[in-house]
Amino acid sequence: MNSSHAAAPQIEQALQLERAGRLKDAALAYVRLLQLWPDLPDCWYNLGRLQRQLNLFEPALHSYAMALQKGIERPEEVHLNRGAIFADCLRDAQAAERELRTALSLNARYLPALQNLANLEEDRGHREQALTLYERILELEPRAFESLARYVQLAARKGHEPPLIARLQAALAARNLSVGERASLGFALARLLDVTADYAGAFAAAQAANQASRLQGGPRARYDRAAQERFTDELIRAFPARRVAETGRMAQDSGAQPDPIFICGMFRSGSTLTERLLAGGPGVANGGELQILPNLAQTAIKPFPAGFVSVSDDQLAQLAARYRASLSALFPKAAHVTDKWPENFLYIGFIKSILPQARIVHTIRDPLDTCLSIFFLHLDQRLSYALDLMDIGHYYRQYRRLMAHWRSLYGAEIFDFDYDALVREPRPVAQRLLAYCGLEWHEGVLDFAERPASVRTASVWQVRENLYQSSSGRAQHYAAQLAELAVSLQEV
Repeated sequence: MNSSHAAAPQIEQALQLERAGRLKDAALAYVRLLQLWPDLPDCWYNLGRLQRQLNLFEPALHSYAMALQKGIERPEEVHLNRGAIFADCLRDAQAAERELRTALSLNARYLPALQNLANLEEDRGHREQALTLYERILELEPRAFESLARYVQLAARKGHEPPLIARLQAALAARNLSVGERASLGFALARLLDVTADYAGAFAAAQAANQASRLQGGPRARYDRAAQERFTDELIRAFPARRVAETGRMAQDSGAQPDPIFICGMFRSGSTLTERLLAGGPGVANGGELQILPNLAQTAIKPFPAGFVSVSDDQLAQLAARYRASLSALFPKAAHVTDKWPENFLYIGFIKSILPQARIVHTIRDPLDTCLSIFFLHLDQRLSYALDLMDIGHYYRQYRRLMAHWRSLYGAEIFDFDYDALVREPRPVAQRLLAYCGLEWHEGVLDFAERPASVRTASVWQVRENLYQSSSGRAQHYAAQLAELAVSLQEV
């Protein structure tokens, strides 16, 4: 009897546990069976996959390595998964590139590895390398429409958009498009039409793209306005006043590094640009869109936020230590790390409770410009409010209501950083930002266009350009389409 046949009952048990959503138990089941039958590469692969979902990244890399060692079929897929861990979870672009290139050495036509490598090159600011990879993908598979959408936005140059627009329109007319492909192509088309000042066409393309994205997302893409209002109410009730535990203050004031600088606000309000300004200083690491804080809050406090009222001072200190440990593991040599998950504005009360001296930079921008920019952006469908203009307006009003509450508690401890003011007067606005963050001013702060660093955001190429004012006041081109939204944003 071979190992696979002998282990069949235990394998089925692990699969059933996973189907039931019991990921920890499923992973333990694989650990136990691999102790008895260590030569099962598919089981090592499944264990690695589960460990990644459980945020056990180093164990996942080991399990994937064991799958390779035991002779798994399609090893390029394993290298792809290892590359994703290095890129997305461990912030090690060089290791990610090695894994992806190994996958391609095994299978030069492996499209997922080519796509991930192109994305990686984009994140690193390597435009020509990314373009070459997208061209290779489209040569191998002309219907690789997700890659086409990325390619045309990368290839666009002032005055050269018309043939790219025609290519997108032809792709959108193709038969048997998935709703996901229709969404990606539509958002790319909307952006190019906006650049060419075809504002009516751009808005129509964005509207169609959002409708396709909503269909792709299914039930999770339905925004519940009443639920969002209740959640905002719960946050305000859970944090009715400033709370500073002495143990939390001791943990904060101990001089532990790295020191986080939280950057939060609405999506498309200038958070990435803010991070790029700060990351120009010595000892400041570009953390990007970390989700350590929300994951910690949601897993340690159940239910969040109502459960916060029963959290003890000792628990607050433990949560502070856990956050710092996670940050230090990712950025062991940094003195400061920018934590730029925009929706950390939901967690400001939690942040100030566990890290009372934490610096919080709140990015702001003209409300209509912000909402319009979100509408034109291909966001994850879990941000369901982003798929409808009036839902964006509703979410914005709840955000504004919550920020008013945080300001009533913490006042000037939250620093409002105005994108529109920055593009008008870069130097004095940037100087105030650095002063608030306790960083010294130096003349290279504003020279961020060519600054080497990985940028993982939808505005990856915009923040690699010098400051420009064209996005400030952009909503004026869509006055008719935004009229109803403009009225709703005036509501208290």
